[in-house]
Amino acid sequence: MKLSDIEKLNAAIAARRPMALATWIASGRQELLPHPDQATASAATAMPDELADVLRDRFRTDRSGTNEIAGEEVFVRVYNPALQMIIIGAVHIAQALIPMAKALGYAPVVIDPRTAFNSEERFADVPRDTRWPDEALADLTVDARTAFIALTHDPKIDDPALKIALAAAPFYIGALGSRRTHASRVERLAAQGISEQSLARIRAPIGLDIGAVGAPEIAVSIIAEVTAALRGRTAK
Repeated sequence: MKLSDIEKLNAAIAARRPMALATWIASGRQELLPHPDQATASAATAMPDELADVLRDRFRTDRSGTNEIAGEEVFVRVYNPALQMIIIGAVHIAQALIPMAKALGYAPVVIDPRTAFNSEERFADVPRDTRWPDEALADLTVDARTAFIALTHDPKIDDPALKIALAAAPFYIGALGSRRTHASRVERLAAQGISEQSLARIRAPIGLDIGAVGAPEIAVSIIAEVTAALRGRTAK
C-alpha cells in the first residue's frame, strides 16, 4: 500500500469512515475505495456497478476476500469502523444486553440523565453519560456501524434521542414499548416534522418476537434482531 493510501486510511479510520483496499491480483494494481453509498457523487459515478456491489457485500458481511470482477480476480480487504451500540436508558434490559453486545464485538455506551439508574455500581466498565441525549449524542458519531437502542420508555428521554438517530444513518434503530406506546411515539415525532418513511425505520416493539419474558430474554431478542439487521437479513 502506498504511503498516501496509508495516510488516507488512517484518517478514514479516525473519522469512522469505511474503506476497502482492492488489489487486482494479476497486475498488482491497488486502489483504496470508500463505501459506494458513502462516496462522493463523482467517485460513486466512476465506480463500476459490479465493483460497487462487491464492496457493499464485503462491507455488510465485514469479511475480506477474493471476487471476480470484469473477468479479473480482485482481493478486497475491508476496513470497517468498529461496531458501537448506543443504549438510551440505564435499565435492567441494558444490563443484560451489554455483555452480549461486547461478546459480539460492539463497544456499548449508556446514556441516561437519571443518575440513580446510570451509576457506576450498575454499569461498571461501561462508558456512561449522564447528560440528556441531545447533549451526549453531540459528542458521538451515529453512523452505519451503530446500533441505536432506546429503552427508557420515557418520551422526554427517548424521543429527542430517536429524533437524532433518525437524522443519522445507524444500521439499526429500536425502541422499547408496546404497539400502542409506539403509535403514540410515532404521532409525537411526526408532529415534529419527521417523515413517515423515516419513522418506519424504528423497530418497535423492539426485538424479535420470541415470546421473551424478563430482561435477559428481551435482551436476547434485541441482540438477535440487531444481528439480523447488521447482516442484511429479514428475521421474524
